[in-house]
Amino acid sequence: MRRIVVVTTGGTIASRWQGNGYAADAAGRDVLAVAAVPEGVETEIVDLFTVNSPRLTSAHQFALLRAVHEVLEDPSVDGVVVTHGTDTLEESAFLLDLHHQDRRPVVFTGAQRPLEAVDGDASSNLYDALLTAANVQDVGTLTVFAGRMHAARGTMKTQTVASDAFADPSNEPVGKVGFGRVHVLRRPDRSPPLPLPSVDTPLPRVDMVMHHADADPLLLEAAVEAGARGIVLVAAGAGNATPEFAAEVERAVSRGVLVALTTRVPAGPVTPIYAGGGGAVDLIAAGAVPTGTLRAGQARIALLSALMAAEKPAEQADILRRIAEPDEAVLAARAS
Repeated sequence: MRRIVVVTTGGTIASRWQGNGYAADAAGRDVLAVAAVPEGVETEIVDLFTVNSPRLTSAHQFALLRAVHEVLEDPSVDGVVVTHGTDTLEESAFLLDLHHQDRRPVVFTGAQRPLEAVDGDASSNLYDALLTAANVQDVGTLTVFAGRMHAARGTMKTQTVASDAFADPSNEPVGKVGFGRVHVLRRPDRSPPLPLPSVDTPLPRVDMVMHHADADPLLLEAAVEAGARGIVLVAAGAGNATPEFAAEVERAVSRGVLVALTTRVPAGPVTPIYAGGGGAVDLIAAGAVPTGTLRAGQARIALLSALMAAEKPAEQADILRRIAEPDEAVLAARAS
């Protein structure tokens, strides 16, 4: 028997009708009851919290990180499944992957339709997640949804209501699940794991600012004045903004603020092509750290984790670079 621990956090998969809409209120045993359990698998439930995922905070996410680490301290556990709301699943899954150094898998899943829907997707997603957790190793944290297995890195919610809700716009799925079988097609790109933050480590403020036509750096300035220790700049194109943004990034970095540079374009890496007009070349020269194919939500998680992993700004920026460029970071780690 493979022992799989299911950690429940709420979301649509735990939601029931409240009279004028749906909200998470189902306990883990009710969630798990909708799905068949794969042959050879035994389950155990940890009800961590029951929250609609847009209401999740960084404190919730770090509580989940620590809960999963506690579960994996038991060597008799073969894997973990996390049921989670879809709106912020990509953030929580990536956070856990950044700190995951166990061969055993952590598999996130959820649902696009509420728990008791006649045409619900909770049962199939849960079954596939349990089957995956019982049959894979050395893949880190995964998201299993609609028969597809996705790496935590780069995967984002790409559909608001459709059942096939997740994809990595820059990469193919890691594998597929169907007909009672799990097929791993490739190994995920992963950066070297970060240490688990201390329980008493304060959670820094990290804000996002998006560039658009007519945008000025007012909101970036406001984030710095509000005490943000990190800012994600969601730029245009391959990572471009304006000279005014580049100047404000330089001022923010000079004050010890870590700035991550991502793009609002769904696929492709942040790339320093344009210079002299506030393009990525200028923003990176001003101190912003490009985040590769990580988009806004996961860039924020990367930045938050970097801030909590070191005290000095230069060390934090170096950690963020290693997270953003896993291939180079892994090669460097092997060389050392």
